[in-house]
Amino acid sequence: MAIKTLPKAMAALAATGLALTACASPENNASQQQAGEGAKLPSRITLVIPYSEGGGTDTWARFMTKYLTETVAGNPTFTPENRPGGESITGSNAYAASGGTDGSQLLVTSGTTYFQYLLGRKEVNFDFTKMRPLILNGTGGVIYVSKASGIASVEDLKKPSQPLKYGAISATGLDLSTLLAFDLLGLDVQATFGFEGRGPARLALERGEVNIDYQTTSAYQTEVEPLAEKGSVVPLMSFGQVDASGTVVRDENLPDLPTVEEVYEKLNGSKPSGPKYDAYKAFLLAGYPYQKGLWINAGAPDSVVTPFWDAADKLKGDQKFNTEGKKVLGGYPLTSGRDAGPALEKAFNISDESRAYVLDLLKNKYETTVETK
Repeated sequence: MAIKTLPKAMAALAATGLALTACASPENNASQQQAGEGAKLPSRITLVIPYSEGGGTDTWARFMTKYLTETVAGNPTFTPENRPGGESITGSNAYAASGGTDGSQLLVTSGTTYFQYLLGRKEVNFDFTKMRPLILNGTGGVIYVSKASGIASVEDLKKPSQPLKYGAISATGLDLSTLLAFDLLGLDVQATFGFEGRGPARLALERGEVNIDYQTTSAYQTEVEPLAEKGSVVPLMSFGQVDASGTVVRDENLPDLPTVEEVYEKLNGSKPSGPKYDAYKAFLLAGYPYQKGLWINAGAPDSVVTPFWDAADKLKGDQKFNTEGKKVLGGYPLTSGRDAGPALEKAFNISDESRAYVLDLLKNKYETTVETK
């Protein structure tokens, strides 16, 4: 497969390398603020955001601060603090090293953060199988093509009339879910990396530079559905959502679109299974149903954790919160760590076989080598 990289991506890659080198020496563990059972939350809490200001995760965290103050027991004040770098590894490592367990600092996460852990990158010093989830917020996504691609339905994916071209940000970021979906479905897609966001990738499709794309639900509904109504793009499938049993089901916000699993079955006559599907599902669960989140270090007592679980339950049914946050939340409810814990534990315990498949795919198909522990 031909891999293209935008010139601007070279500088970004170099910067990432420097950031990863810097994060190899975490802060002294002695600075951690530890708490025992029965401890109360401090009056001021820092939200450590391992991403730059203005992005989706930063926007989500800043929106949440007001409502967290109103609903978390004791009404603490929440202060966002950005620590970007290394695809969120830099700030997450710093938090794991010095964030403590008393709740004075919490880690804000996104799917990209989870992916770095799932890939087993050697720079990662945090472990989501041991940390405690507090509040999670999911999203969905849609894969679609331009009319110019010649694809009018999912059946046409078997033998596309012209090469499929996809615009990506990074092979190891949220694009990875889409790349795994392509491989699961047996699609030969040419990828160009280095786009600054999904917005620029969508504009590239509108200009005819690429012909297959994905967007999260909120962006799809506002930016892509109008194009579909005009007939210039063709929606194909959604990533779906995962129910309490761990089964992928249709997205309630996108009920008319089949899931990747449904498309696989239509193209192959059987349901997906095996390490390839296990890997896709693990990254799907981490990247979408529980994409944004608040976490605290392992060892945090229930007395510190429970107020956030309770706040999530309250906000889930808060009409004002859901109305004001529709654009930020994407139409998806909050989930408490109490409810999401079992599903997350399953997702983060990815098998060695599935991880090896993903690493091989990145190396051999997308020329991206990940150094692991």
